[in-house]
Amino acid sequence: MPVSLDRLLVVGISSRALFDLEAEEAIFRTQGLEAYRQHQIDNENEILKPGAGFALVRALLKLNELTPDQRLVEVVIMSRNSTETSLRIFNSIDHYGLDITRAVLSGGASLAPYLRAFNVSLFLSLHEDDVQAAIDSSTAAALLYQKPANAFEELDQIRIAFDGDAVIFSDESERIYQTQGIEAFENHERENALKPLPEGPFARLLKALSYIQNNFKHVSSAPIRTALVTARSSPAHERVIRTLRVWDVTIDETFFMGGVSKSDVLAAFKPHMFFDDQPGHCERASTYVQTGRVPSRIELKDVKKA
Repeated sequence: MPVSLDRLLVVGISSRALFDLEAEEAIFRTQGLEAYRQHQIDNENEILKPGAGFALVRALLKLNELTPDQRLVEVVIMSRNSTETSLRIFNSIDHYGLDITRAVLSGGASLAPYLRAFNVSLFLSLHEDDVQAAIDSSTAAALLYQKPANAFEELDQIRIAFDGDAVIFSDESERIYQTQGIEAFENHERENALKPLPEGPFARLLKALSYIQNNFKHVSSAPIRTALVTARSSPAHERVIRTLRVWDVTIDETFFMGGVSKSDVLAAFKPHMFFDDQPGHCERASTYVQTGRVPSRIELKDVKKA
């Protein structure tokens, strides 16, 4: 009987996001595919250093150790490498003791068609084209920034922080703010306070994390802690609170920043990963915590307008 990944939190991560392959990426870009191929074969027993997504992946995989009778998380390496150049990646996985057994090696082809095949809940990469394609296919995805100096600090909990609009929630309200201004945005949110916000690209991931948290209700200190760090403030807070109630999702910490920089709050919360859609927010946060930028979904109508 085939193994099902339907009830698992499945994280797809590119090899370059899991390990530091920046030198190899430079070889590929400046010297070409053949030079890259030979370099990887010549160095296949040389262990790669951890990359931008390593800390989050390692922390999530530890959840399986807490529930020996029930696997909660699966990680799939999703790489444009060929089979021939992948041995170094697998050797590095073994070296760090990462419980990763599944891989997609597309040989240069797009990874997006395989996201649904592996029921991927979250895709992490340093290649913008792959991240955009994942978002466009309705999979939560983020473009990772290079790791800050403290990225691999060991924490007792898995900590994940999210922006609100265009990340957990849809960009419907965000577009009003961008096109009509703050007053129109606040009026819209006040008038629709009782109407739940539509789901954004990371709503499914948040719900999956909430489901996992329910497995540890009997534990005094849950292994996962989530935070919402949003630029919203009163009166736009009410709709957020009511939406989370409707979803039956509890976020452990919520910060309505009202336009104040998020960086200091994030530095205090110390997440393994912070997801935001605004490049400016991401660039500032990325010097303090590991950060992933969530691109906007490219709709057909947007392409026609362009």
